[in-house]
Amino acid sequence: MIFYTKIPTSLSPYFQRELQMYREEYQSGRLQIAWSHLEWAHIIGQRYPFSHSIVHWEMLLFGFRIKNPKEIIGQIPRLLVGGVKSFVGKVPVGNPGGANVLPLKSFEIAQDIQDIFSKAGVK
Repeated sequence: MIFYTKIPTSLSPYFQRELQMYREEYQSGRLQIAWSHLEWAHIIGQRYPFSHSIVHWEMLLFGFRIKNPKEIIGQIPRLLVGGVKSFVGKVPVGNPGGANVLPLKSFEIAQDIQDIFSKAGVK
């Protein structure tokens, strides 16, 4: 069994960029675009416990900010369990992480994100 811990140094800038873009878009009031950056950050960082948990924390805060009870309630178990599942390598690949999707459902990874993984040398 593979235990994942920290996001690889080569992948971290892409993850951080998505979080930064989320914050900028949120501050500009472009909530839909902001959310899509959180989803990308989730896909990029979901295999790594700390990164995975950070995104679910941001998604929970987003739910509070936009007063969306479904997102708030949906993020609490994801926040509590997501990092543990990442640690043992049992994440649903490509899952965007929002409460609008099943937490254990895998999705096809967009080509743009696959390109990020390739550039970072991550499979």
